[in-house]
Amino acid sequence: MLDRAGASPCQVRRPTELSQVDAMVLPGGESTTMSRLLEVFELLDPLRKRIAEGMPVFGSCAGMILLARQVLDGRPDQHQLDGLDIVVRRNAFGRQVDSFETDLDVREIEDGPVHAVFIRAPWVEKAGASVEVLAKVPDTPKTRAAADRIVAVRQGPVLATAFHPELTGDERVHRLFVRMVGAQVDA
Repeated sequence: MLDRAGASPCQVRRPTELSQVDAMVLPGGESTTMSRLLEVFELLDPLRKRIAEGMPVFGSCAGMILLARQVLDGRPDQHQLDGLDIVVRRNAFGRQVDSFETDLDVREIEDGPVHAVFIRAPWVEKAGASVEVLAKVPDTPKTRAAADRIVAVRQGPVLATAFHPELTGDERVHRLFVRMVGAQVDA
């Protein structure tokens, strides 16, 4: 998706690789495992520092959890990157069998709604004053219990979604992030 959106992605597994990139994507997955791996591979503090210095970051699902200031229902030993002034709830929509898809109106995304895939996804319980809410779950018969929950946010150069935009073939969220990176690099 990043290639199609005009970026040149590479994998980052070591601090030396982190120092060579302009931006970072924290994908979906299992946030507690990713948290542990950031510590094991000595990326936790360097990544926190780069984010604090203004490096653009996009987190989807587990990436949103990692970027949050605080996580509800997380493990006590789970690390946060503190890249967004948000409080998130892990697995807020329920278990794997509760996964669902819906269309979202996303601020900063043109040409119609974004089809969103939610898999054991978080939602934002609370967003700080400097956080821009980009999308909330619509109130439909299928999403009633989750209606009006915040599922996409932006704070400066940090973007996060509770859903997996990489699963739909729609690259507009990734294009938004690539534009954000370009604006930061050109500044």
